[in-house]
Amino acid sequence: MRTRILMMTLGVALLGYAQPRVEKTMSDGWQFSRDGSHWEEVRIPHDWAISGPFDKKWDLQVVAIEQNGEKVATEKSGRSGALPWIGEGEYKTTFQVPRGYAHAELLFDGAMSEPVVYINGHEAGHWAYGYNCFRVDATPFLKKEGESNEVWVKLRNVEESSRWYPGAGIYRPVTLICTQNTRLDDWGTFVRTTRIEGDRAWVDVDLQVCADGQPMDGLAAEVTLYDPRGRRVIGVHDDVAADGHVGMQFVMNKAQLWTPETPHLYQVVVNLYQDHQLIDEQRFKTGIRTIRVSKEKGFELNGVSRKIQGVCLHHDLGPLGAAVSKAALTRQILLMKEMGADAIRTSHNMPSQDLCDSLGMMVMAESFDMWIYPKCKNGYARFFKEWSDKDIERLVRAHRNHPSIVMWSIGNEIPEQWSEEGRQISAHLQQLCHDLDPTRPVTQGMDKAEDALKSGFAQVMDVPGFNYRVFKYPRNIQQLPQGFLLGSETASTVSSRGFYRFPVKEMVSPITKDGQCSSYDTEYCSWSNLPEDDFIAQDDLSYTIGQFVWTGFDYLGEPTPYDEYWPSRSSYFGICDLAGLPKDRYYLYRSVWNRNSHTVHLLPHWTWPGREGKVTPVYCYTDYPSAELFVNGVSQGRRTKDRNSKMDRYRLRWNDVVYQPGELKVVVYDQQGRAAGEEVVRTAGKPDHLLLEADKTVLCADGEDLSFVTVSLVDQAGNLIPDANQSLTFEVEGEGRFQAACNGDAKSLEPFTQPRMKLFNGKLVVVVRSTSRPGPITLHVKTERQKMEQTLHFSSK
Repeated sequence: MRTRILMMTLGVALLGYAQPRVEKTMSDGWQFSRDGSHWEEVRIPHDWAISGPFDKKWDLQVVAIEQNGEKVATEKSGRSGALPWIGEGEYKTTFQVPRGYAHAELLFDGAMSEPVVYINGHEAGHWAYGYNCFRVDATPFLKKEGESNEVWVKLRNVEESSRWYPGAGIYRPVTLICTQNTRLDDWGTFVRTTRIEGDRAWVDVDLQVCADGQPMDGLAAEVTLYDPRGRRVIGVHDDVAADGHVGMQFVMNKAQLWTPETPHLYQVVVNLYQDHQLIDEQRFKTGIRTIRVSKEKGFELNGVSRKIQGVCLHHDLGPLGAAVSKAALTRQILLMKEMGADAIRTSHNMPSQDLCDSLGMMVMAESFDMWIYPKCKNGYARFFKEWSDKDIERLVRAHRNHPSIVMWSIGNEIPEQWSEEGRQISAHLQQLCHDLDPTRPVTQGMDKAEDALKSGFAQVMDVPGFNYRVFKYPRNIQQLPQGFLLGSETASTVSSRGFYRFPVKEMVSPITKDGQCSSYDTEYCSWSNLPEDDFIAQDDLSYTIGQFVWTGFDYLGEPTPYDEYWPSRSSYFGICDLAGLPKDRYYLYRSVWNRNSHTVHLLPHWTWPGREGKVTPVYCYTDYPSAELFVNGVSQGRRTKDRNSKMDRYRLRWNDVVYQPGELKVVVYDQQGRAAGEEVVRTAGKPDHLLLEADKTVLCADGEDLSFVTVSLVDQAGNLIPDANQSLTFEVEGEGRFQAACNGDAKSLEPFTQPRMKLFNGKLVVVVRSTSRPGPITLHVKTERQKMEQTLHFSSK
């Protein structure tokens, strides 16, 4: 009888739906100050440092980077981005709790750093780690019903607390959650798939109810799943136990499984009833999938073995800084998917958005870059002993319903990996992850294989991850009882988009006056290697379960190999540059990883005044086995990939081509020797006009959507002027505004947020933001001297 009444009540509640809880993202209405006296209006997420100016003085460090094998301390001028992120900042705003709600909570997705939150003048909460989410109970400090409440957030960033640009400010969303005193604990709900057989899936659900000391009498909960088309699949219910816990199990038929290729998501609706009255509800999406790693089958997703094709990503978004943007993250993820990547490692910090669920990208969610031993003077080591367990708990509880997350990482290149203490910490943090989430394996990236194996540090991990030194894999695996290993950080090949160095050599990248690295993709760091070394390991060694390339995109800070060179303030590791423009290396990875679309890419460009008659090697990145190259119609020979040659196994190379202006053409051939495609590169003429290409021209009128516009200077025929460095200006009219610009040059000191910038090797990117009102948007781009102008029209809906 109780079950029948409960189901009838649910039906009535859904017909006359009134959401029992209120959740509001607090984006507008914030004031920001650096000194407590002068305030400006800002929108959250916000990064106070991204506007610059760039200056080496901001965090000038004299250190030896042990992870790079350095023994002597030297001046590192751009290590943390050369932006003014150090110091204190304050944010304030007001909020009201709607009538009829007794409990209010503020959820901070991240604030950099050491945030202290005051509500109506009272300290309501604080957190130490700038990368982690945390909750503040506002209830004890609220004013009377209907009155405004003031929230004040104070932040403090200290010098030498980061090895890269950390950002500054409330750089992730803030949410106000209003409920009754008896409510569902957001982080107490856990939906997980425990077994899959064919199209049947076994699912467990745990719920936790908070009642602020009130008895749990008369409480019941129901969980309903809706398939990706919105159809009700199943509903289960149970009474709430005296401790507030509810545990449920059910079996789904015809389950649609989550994979990167098929990111099916089910909507979960959790209803909480008291005496048959609906008092709280949660809604979120999750996926049906299982994860397993084993010696026999390696990494398995839904029982199917696959090798991870992953990239590492820092949290900054180039010219947008650390301020989280759904549009910018979506662009990054889609670029990586098009390249063939299926996984992201959140290096070296905890993630924010859940876009990987819907876009189909697996995630290694990382926690820390250091434990007790500091890598930089004021880093997380200050907090580890007191806060690490709490930070791991927040990481796992806040993100464990996301199907995209396939493993947790408890550290990166931890100095303690040689010690028994380090082994014990590893075991402890791993077990904490298991206690909170028994469905996912735990890993970490180790850079000192011999030390980690001798101490047992590596053997204790579910997934032993090794950073670089791929040549040690055969020796490592002999000491690993797990029977497999992960390339948790690989390659660190360095390059600058559109820059080519002659003669072409495979080598440790030289430090030169130009401050650039060659886009022939033959330069690397002293500890690292070329992509081929990792491709070969993944293809030939059965015990490897995948890799995470360092990095998918360039990022602010760590300008290796130019970390002692000024000006240089961002990395060269990216497969894409800081503006998100693909480098040549993007197409090398695409030719190996993307099995759904063919790749044919020629490099370098073919505009070399002054190189006439000189040897100018030509490479082709393609998934086809062979190709023939032509210069002005004259064959340069046919090349076939050679499995026995590292440099010719994945690339097609013509090393003796002599430059002549005109046309460079490659014809590719399939396995049967049939012509299957071609690409042509032509010598550019005089600059003629600007070419504007937007990733989208219809924006959402929410004040947050972005369009990324690639601006190129081309000749009359549309050929890129590859050495163009003209200064451009930008103007946005209508229901949009100029947000930022970036040219991808690690040496550029031009502020991102000023509406002018020089082209770098012929290109740059302009970012346009929508307003909160629908209407037309127009972008004007002009050259300052040649008086060229190009206009692009958008709409905002």
